[in-house]
Amino acid sequence: MRLKRLNIRYYPPGLILDYEKKGQEKSRCIDLLHLTPNTDVSELLSEIKRIEPLITDSRTDQVKALIERLQEKLSQPDERHFYLFKALQSHILPLTNVAFNKSGSSFITGSYDRTCKIWDTMSGEELHTLEGHRNVVYAIAFNNPYGDKIATGSFDKTCKLWSVESGKCFYTFRGHTAEIVCVTFNPQSTLVATGSMDTTAKLWDVESGKEVSTLAGHSAEIISLSFNTVGNRLVTGSFDHTVTLWDVPSGRRIHTLIGHRGEISSVHFNWNCSLIVSASMDKSCKVWDAENGQCLATLIGHDDEVLDVCFNYTGQLIATASADGTSRVYNTETFQCVCKLDGHEGEISKVCFNPQGTRVLTGSADRTARVWCVKSGSCLQVLEGHTDEIFSCAFNYEGDTIITGKATHTHTHTQTQRCVKS
Repeated sequence: MRLKRLNIRYYPPGLILDYEKKGQEKSRCIDLLHLTPNTDVSELLSEIKRIEPLITDSRTDQVKALIERLQEKLSQPDERHFYLFKALQSHILPLTNVAFNKSGSSFITGSYDRTCKIWDTMSGEELHTLEGHRNVVYAIAFNNPYGDKIATGSFDKTCKLWSVESGKCFYTFRGHTAEIVCVTFNPQSTLVATGSMDTTAKLWDVESGKEVSTLAGHSAEIISLSFNTVGNRLVTGSFDHTVTLWDVPSGRRIHTLIGHRGEISSVHFNWNCSLIVSASMDKSCKVWDAENGQCLATLIGHDDEVLDVCFNYTGQLIATASADGTSRVYNTETFQCVCKLDGHEGEISKVCFNPQGTRVLTGSADRTARVWCVKSGSCLQVLEGHTDEIFSCAFNYEGDTIITGKATHTHTHTQTQRCVKS
């Protein structure tokens, strides 16, 4: 093996090693999830050299410089203040979802008008309208980190794969017998997973457009699905109150995670693939060991259904969103509640961390989104301007732009001091 290039990854902190093995170019990552501005670089460097044979003495200075750059990034104060930048009349019928590409240079919106639209974030210009579905476009996804393809899942029982550059449809995936309600790419952008009201998930090959496997075993609709970062595992959450872990190469069921007493609303892997978190209508979240399927903790405290849940990039924190109008942040080592985010006047349907893990963004039925400080639990900003409930919101990769979506409008908020409404 011969190391060819060393690259830096800011979120989550890590190094990417491009190397050559038997004439083939490959890459692998060194995750530095516990890196802080105070980490002893010399000690960390010694540990990296001990476990990674590609990092030789000749590369020591380069690796040290990259780690110090990561520390510098982590030590930058997070004092962003967001301003309304664009308000877009995006569809003639209600929206269903919004999503950024990795860089945040463009975003997509799905709608009841049977289309998905691609937008330029800074100009607000509509780049493409993806037409062809015969019913609601409910689930949408970019193939991040690449961002050159989009998958759309529809109530017409099909999923379509599109080119971001041209807006052309590559393939229409047919096989589900009921509405598709969730869709995602694997991190390698070789597979699309779809979850349906027909109680199954399906895996589709991006290159050929063929069905790879059908994941059958749930007894009610699959409402959420997530790949791990390696791409060899998929987790599905269902209205049958269970979560299932699947082996992607074989399509085999590995574990059924039983314990919730209500429908599952959201499931996710953490970055290093060791944990799964599930949110449920039973007012709780559960944290599971991704290897053996055992329940490690039940996160309680909400007074109503938990509608969304997520990990931060490093996997050290979990944020929840509830119909009780509050969000909570939990520590994944102690499983204790770090802070309660209280201030919304309606249910919270969406929650996410910024890439730095220092802020939480929530979208609520009270027609506002809020930005919260993870450390103190205080509300830093109320993002107003919508005239209907906010059902979707997201940060871009740098954490300096926010997108919020309500029924027929999307708003983009940027830290740049401009306010433009169209």
